[in-house]
Amino acid sequence: MPRRRKGRKRVDIVKMENESNLQVTFSKRRAGVFKKASELCTLCGAEITIVVFSPGKANKVYSFDHPSVELLVDRFLGRDLPPPNNEGRHNHLLMNHRNVVLRELNKEVMNMEEILQMEKSRGESILENTFL
Repeated sequence: MPRRRKGRKRVDIVKMENESNLQVTFSKRRAGVFKKASELCTLCGAEITIVVFSPGKANKVYSFDHPSVELLVDRFLGRDLPPPNNEGRHNHLLMNHRNVVLRELNKEVMNMEEILQMEKSRGESILENTFL
């Protein structure tokens, strides 16, 4: 009679308590994530930045970036975007995204200024009423 194998056991997705196992699993999975990111860059031409903090006592920082962390973070935050050119839609999409973000921030600032003015006038009226 052939022997049956159980195959892989199901692993519950919860934080591991054993620090040694945690560190080993982190290292293996980090390598796998970075490999997948590299494949994505190669196959699709994607620009990727991954920053991972080690769960161990040393709390080391690991990163994968293509082309560079600084360039992609600045682009994500809308700082120092390259000037638009005729090479395609990529810069056009970035400029549109930047403009949308700036509009939203401007709306938020204007709303905050309105609230500030209302609170100032409310405070002044309270002060006037207390001294009468």
